Amino acid sequence: MIVITTPTGQIGRQVLERVVAGSEPVRAIAREPARIPAQLRGRIEVVEGSHGDADIVGRAFAGAKTVFWLVPPDPRSTSVDAAYVDFTRPACAAFTQQGVKRVVGISALGRGTPWANKAGLVTASHKMDDLIARSGVSYRAVTNPSFMDNLLRQVEPIKTQGVFSLPIDGDLRQPTACIRDIAATAARLLLDRAWTGVASVPVLGPEDLSYNDMARIMSEVLGRPIRFQRISNDAYKARLMARGMSDAMAQANVEMWVGYDHGMDTAEPRTPENTTPTSFREWCSEVLEPRLMSGAPA
Repeated sequence: MIVITTPTGQIGRQVLERVVAGSEPVRAIAREPARIPAQLRGRIEVVEGSHGDADIVGRAFAGAKTVFWLVPPDPRSTSVDAAYVDFTRPACAAFTQQGVKRVVGISALGRGTPWANKAGLVTASHKMDDLIARSGVSYRAVTNPSFMDNLLRQVEPIKTQGVFSLPIDGDLRQPTACIRDIAATAARLLLDRAWTGVASVPVLGPEDLSYNDMARIMSEVLGRPIRFQRISNDAYKARLMARGMSDAMAQANVEMWVGYDHGMDTAEPRTPENTTPTSFREWCSEVLEPRLMSGAPA
């Protein structure tokens, strides 16, 4: 039995689609089961509720050998540790109580770098990894850079103003990955019964790009000028809080970008194993351009 958390999220949904295609029975934890596509829902068992709830994970992990773990966004959390570490504690107890053998989690690059202990969301992700590893399960942390898909949050300014903005040096080249490659990596690990122990599995995409490089590629794919604009940390935090994010979570996001700006994601050596296939140009053609054309909200 494989248990999938966040089966209606961007990554979790794609993980579920891939795992259901295998031979293992699948169970999902969902707050809103109706949001799972009907063709998938009919092939799995669903436990309704939050995977931060001890009773829910106790039921969902019964008889399971492998779990996909992803902390859902909690933009209004009072602290980043509450959002990541405290949310994960009930699951770690249930891993032990229910005899779960393997866990695959979604995490971040940067462990061991000078900025790792002060990088907001990244630091909390690493604390979450450590908590899971201490539970005694075999664990694979799928460690990621910033997602290409996060740029969909800026569809409106890209479409109407030809600009996107972040608090980072526009010339700093670093890895970036798309969620379908992240989901494919996680699904492969979930379906593999052979691995043991604790390790990280980086997902680096096929190339290192700066945000100015991305703006150039966007311009070429979309056929009109797109530019990147660096904004201040304060302006970025204000933008997040204007969208309803708590001060603590907005600050954790800023701290993550400060870490990125100091090269936190450039430390992982690139290898054939961690170089995933989807290029930024492909992503722009297959994901960004259709979203701009459809006018659908991000």
